[in-house]
Order: sequence, then C-alpha cells, then structure tokens
Amino acid sequence: MVKKLITFSLKNRFVVLLISACLFGWGIYSVQQNPIDAIPDLSENQVIVFTEWMGRSPQVIESQVTYPLVSNLQGIPKVKNIRGASMFGMSFVYIVFEDDVDIYWARTRVLERLNYAQRLLPQNVVPTLGPDGTGVGHVFWYHLDANGMDLGEQRALQDWYVKFALQTVPGVAEVASFGGFEKQYQLVLDPLKMQYYNVSMMEVMNAVKTNNNDVGGRKFEMSNMSYIVRGLGYIKNIKDVEDIAIKNYNSVPVKVKDIGSIQMGGDLRLGIFDENGNGEVVGGIVVMRYGENADKVITAVKEKMKEVEKGLPEGVTFKTSYDRSELIEKAIESVKGTLIEEMIAVSIIVLLFLFHWRSALIILIQLPISVSIGFILLEAFGISSNIMSLTGIALAIGVVVDDGIVMVENAYRTISEKQEEMDNNQ
Repeated sequence: MVKKLITFSLKNRFVVLLISACLFGWGIYSVQQNPIDAIPDLSENQVIVFTEWMGRSPQVIESQVTYPLVSNLQGIPKVKNIRGASMFGMSFVYIVFEDDVDIYWARTRVLERLNYAQRLLPQNVVPTLGPDGTGVGHVFWYHLDANGMDLGEQRALQDWYVKFALQTVPGVAEVASFGGFEKQYQLVLDPLKMQYYNVSMMEVMNAVKTNNNDVGGRKFEMSNMSYIVRGLGYIKNIKDVEDIAIKNYNSVPVKVKDIGSIQMGGDLRLGIFDENGNGEVVGGIVVMRYGENADKVITAVKEKMKEVEKGLPEGVTFKTSYDRSELIEKAIESVKGTLIEEMIAVSIIVLLFLFHWRSALIILIQLPISVSIGFILLEAFGISSNIMSLTGIALAIGVVVDDGIVMVENAYRTISEKQEEMDNNQ
C-alpha cells in the first residue's frame, strides 16, 4: 500500500502539489475560524439558576428556595447532576448536562421548568438564569481611574453608562460590576415618633412605594386642543421622599420627615475591590459567551472602550486590571517562533550534510502543511486553540522535523546508491 502511494505521488507530482496547496489554504481558513483562547475550557456543560431574597438566612433560603427549585428541576432530559448552594440572601442551583448537549437547548429546557417551579417559591421571589458563559469566561477586567470622584458616583457611572455600552459588543454575555457603593435612599425612622403618630412600618413602606410612580390620566379636548393628563411622581431627590404623606393625624398629613430622616447612602457590601493597596476602585468583569473567540471578543471590547471613554466625565479613564489577550498573543508568538526556528535549523542541517537545496525545500514545504492539518483537525473536532493545543503543535513540529530529515536523508542515500550501481553497470 505504501509503495503504491509513493509510486502514485512520484508519477503525479502536480496532483500532490495541488492537494498540498488545498490543505494549506484550508489550514489557514481553520486558523482564522478556530476560537483562540489561552486557557482550555474544561468546565462542565451547566446552566446556573440564581435567586435573590435579601435579608433571609441560609436556612430559610435552603428550605423555601433552593430545595423547591432542585426538586422541580429534576427530570429535565439529559441532565447528569443538579447541585444547590444556599447563602445569606442568595441561592444558586447548578444544572449539569451531558457534554454533547447544546447549551442554548439546555437553557430553554431549564427556563420552561422554572415557569412551573416559580409557583412554589415565596411571593416576589423570581429565579433567573445566569449568563451563558463558562468557568473560564472572565476574559477581561477593567476599572475606572477617577481621582477625586466619589465611589458611589463611579459605581453609578459604571452601572448606568459603561456596562450597558460594553454589553452590546458581540460575544459578550455579561459585564459584572464590582466595587464602590450602589446608591440608595435610606429611611432612618424614629420609633417614638411612629408611636406618637400611630404609624406602622408597613404604612411607611406602602406610602413610599405608591408615591414613587407615574400615573396616567385620560385625554380631554378644550378649544380645539387635546390635552393628556398625567401624574408625575417619580422620586428625584431627598426632598421628594421627605414630602411623601403617609396618613392623616387629627386632619394634618403626617409626612416621612415627621417620623424620621432621609439620607443618601450605599447598599450593603460583602467585600471591596482594592488596586494594589492604593485604595478602592470601581470597574467591571467582561464575561465571554459560550464558544466565542476570546481574542476577537477582547479586541472588540477594547475598541468599544475607546468609544465609551469619549463620553466619560473629564479626568475619568479606563485602566486594565486583567487582559487574557496578552497570554493568547504570547502563546501564538511562541508557536510561530518555534516554526520559524525549526525551518531555519532544518535548512541549515540539510544543506550542511547533504549539500542539496531541493531536499531542504521538501522539509520546508512539509512543516507548514503539517501545522495546517493540525488546525484543520482542531476545527473539525471543535477544540479551541489554547496553550495546551498550541504546545502540542509546537512539540509535534520537532517530531515532524525529525521524520522529515530521516526520510529525506534515506531517499537521498538510496537514490545515490542506485545511481552509483547504474554508473558501474555502464
């Protein structure tokens, strides 16, 4: 079989060169299409269900949220395992699917089952699906460099401007904010004043909730003009909260400021984000969508950040905290450098020992085609180009070089011996 293959190749050199050129072109296309990442994705094929019920203990979360969800999510097709975790105010349920299951089919199945399971949860407790990313999807971290700006203002800038802009980048599943303070209106009530005016906590909560709202009226016509009546009631500042009326006491309205004080503060924090011991900063984590090209996503995020930076307040800029593209580029450069070094070394060795440039040319053609076939197989089997696969290719280059040198030297020696026999016979 091998003899016939060699004979065919020698008699049909043009066909062999054409096949080699096609494989090389296909390899270049596979390199461009194959997702490039630094870290191999070994995470499980899972869907995360997150439920928030602030103020409740882990025991209450476990019994009223986590357990009903885990019980009702069982039975979904192609599920390997379901794990639940409860903590203060939060519940996490991890549904692990078989490896060959499409992630978006799995998310749809989980969402269908959640529509039924939500009826068993407490009122106003809504479970949500986590982002469609993987365990290695945190590809880019950044923070704001804003000297003199309050941490609350930085967090508001991140949550209401930067985050929304970066989430529009193709391949980004989520931009998770960190650091700073989430602004909120805080009501500090005086129990003695509440008792004096006979006001309960629920009455205060309902009054604030109902007054922070717009209401719609109807349209009426007057003097050939149409007017639409609306009630504008959204809270804009602390004074608006203070002037909210709760009830009447001896025909006098009792307002929020009569039973307590209002202040602007930050939400409860479970940790801080510090930059090299220089103080707190505010920023975000870019989570890549499942199966995307990390290098392209990071490049697109950086381009978008240049546009977003133009709209930031004066003196506010972006700083990179973690950039995986640097590791990706170094891994690619390592493979390129190894390939070039091997090609130069082989050429020198063959020319020194054989003094035959065509023999060196054979190996020089063999190396890039072999690497191209490797990327074709990576693309065919759905394996990303990462440190592990690129290292394997770099190591394989040495084996290919050794084989090429042995085969060329053997062919050169055999041809020389045959030529000597023919010369002696003549």
